[in-house]
This record gives sequence, C-alpha cells and structure tokens, in this order.
Amino acid sequence: MISSPNDTVLVDLTDGVATITINRPNSLNALNDDVVTALIDITGAIKQSTDIRCVVLTGTGDYFIAGGDVKRFKRKFEESTDDAEAEAWFKSILGRIHIVVDNMNAFPMPVVGAVKGAVAGAGFSLMLGCDLVISAEETVFTLAYCHLGTSPDGGSTYYLPKTVGMKHAMEIALLGDRFGPDKALQWGLINKVVAKNALDAEVAKLAGRLSNGPTKAYAETKRLLLDSADRTLDAQLSAETDSFVRCAMSDDFKTGVTAFVDKQKPAFKGK
Repeated sequence: MISSPNDTVLVDLTDGVATITINRPNSLNALNDDVVTALIDITGAIKQSTDIRCVVLTGTGDYFIAGGDVKRFKRKFEESTDDAEAEAWFKSILGRIHIVVDNMNAFPMPVVGAVKGAVAGAGFSLMLGCDLVISAEETVFTLAYCHLGTSPDGGSTYYLPKTVGMKHAMEIALLGDRFGPDKALQWGLINKVVAKNALDAEVAKLAGRLSNGPTKAYAETKRLLLDSADRTLDAQLSAETDSFVRCAMSDDFKTGVTAFVDKQKPAFKGK
C-alpha cells in the first residue's frame, strides 16, 4: 500500500491507476519541503510497484503547480547566517527534487499530466517529465526561472529542447513569457486541450485506457524513446531487438497475437 507521509500530497490507487495530487491549494500548489518529502516517498514506491499500471500527476483545486515556494526562498535568506548556509540548503532541496525527477523518469508505467490554472517553474519541469499531458482551457504556462534571476531545474533543460527544439527551448527559458494551451499544443508540450470541467473525465478515460493496455510493452517503449537520443542508430536497432524479444516472450504478446488473428479485442494483463 502506497501512502503519503503528509497531507501536502495525496495519493489514490484505483483500478491500477495511481493519482498523485499536490495539495497546497492556498499556495497554488507550490512545492515546499513537505511536498518534496512526500513526492520522494510516493514516487520511490511507485517505481518499485508491480501492480500500478498508470500514474496521473495533478494538483488540487484550480491549479497544477505554480513552481517552487518563493516565499520560503526569501525566508531562508533571512534565516541564514551566511551565504554558505543558504548555498547548502539550495543544493539540498534541488537534490531532493531531482530524486523525484529521476524516479519519474524510471517509472515503467505511463505518466499522464493533468494540468490546469498555472503551470510554472518547477511545475513546468514536472509536466515535461510526464509522458502524456492533457490541459484544461485557459491554462497558463511559463518556465519563469529567469524572472527570479536563476537558471531552470527539475530536468527542464534536459526535456525541453528534446520536446520543442532548441530555438523554442531558448525562447521559453530565456524570455520566460506566459503562453496558453494553444501554443503549448502547437509546440508539442501537451497532447490535448479540453474544457476545464471536462479535464478530470478526459484524464480518467486516458488513464483507464493505458492501465488496461500492454503495460510491459509500454515500459519497453518508454525506455527506447527516452534513451534514443544518447544512442547511435545501430545501438538503437540493437536495443529495439532486445526489447521486442522480451515483449515477445510475454503473456501479453501471445494474447495480442491471438486476438489479432481471431479478430477479437485483446485483454492485456501487463505480464
């Protein structure tokens, strides 16, 4: 059983879908120490799970994640006795956030981002770590770090150029402009835009489809796609062969082949 160590993050497990909900609505779901602690525990447990077949990441209320808790940053400077203390704290908090990013990257199951309201800073970074993203209308996107006088974190400089290309990545990161879901869809940051009141239903529909799919094959496919940029073509072809053969030895492949030949709908079990 996967649970959250505190109430800043909620986790629900239903029908093979794990829904992670950032729960600081009064702070636009901004990340703080408690949120990061909970996310480390939850994502670490999900990474090891054999029962979860899809993950949904979202926020409570009207917002996804409006970045890090900037007010906490200011208090840290006020509390610190010298620059070395503040520097050590920032290194620690970023290192902990990056554990979450690593865990999400290692998830064998698909991750769906359900975004709405504000998707900013670290929230933008975590959205980039999702495999598929559905956005509500009127959502506002901004990487925003430049407005604080800092460079991005949370894996955004890794995922962003791979997702939108270098020129668009530079525009998003260096200018920090706000933009809406239409541009996010055009640039490939999200997969679909729906009315705000339809977001939950659309995400549940997609998560249900994925959780009933061939999740062993999904895991192999995710890893092939994520690792492709670091391989030569020959190395990628070899990895494709290894992955296909592993899938071919699975129960799901036998089920899929039989159902295709018999013109039936396959009932995949993720094994």
